[in-house]
Amino acid sequence: MREFLDRHPRIARFTGEVGRFGSVGAIAYVIQLAITNLIWGTTDLPLIVGQVAGTSCAIAVAFIGNRFWTFADRARTGYGRETFLFLVMNGVGMLIQVGCLGFAVYVLGLQGPLASNVAGNVVGVGLGTLFRFFAYRTWVFPALPETEGRFDAPEVSARDTA
Repeated sequence: MREFLDRHPRIARFTGEVGRFGSVGAIAYVIQLAITNLIWGTTDLPLIVGQVAGTSCAIAVAFIGNRFWTFADRARTGYGRETFLFLVMNGVGMLIQVGCLGFAVYVLGLQGPLASNVAGNVVGVGLGTLFRFFAYRTWVFPALPETEGRFDAPEVSARDTA
């Protein structure tokens, strides 16, 4: 396997990003699950409110982990821009999660902790995670420009604009 990855550095970089993204996501997911279920179990707030609150806390953890670890070797386009785009993309991801939960509860009529967790925290988080990974790589933390072999492009370090 090591020889294959040595011959294909782009695949090696991609698998490294997926692993780091998954690690950060796992920590954020535990936080999201804990807060969401705490709110659902101890308050009479609507299920959607618990889902949004738990996801909001997880977003803060995910930003730190993804900006400074998962995508640390990518271009730095400015803290404000990255933060804004990260929040926008997570807003879309949260809408995916809440949409799955709302569909299960209000359209399918599924009630109870198991149905809410499967809809919001398994299906919703899964679909939202796929969207987030694509969005972070594409728009929030873009790849460094390819400068190898070009004489007119300035060299940019991953940390130059951090």
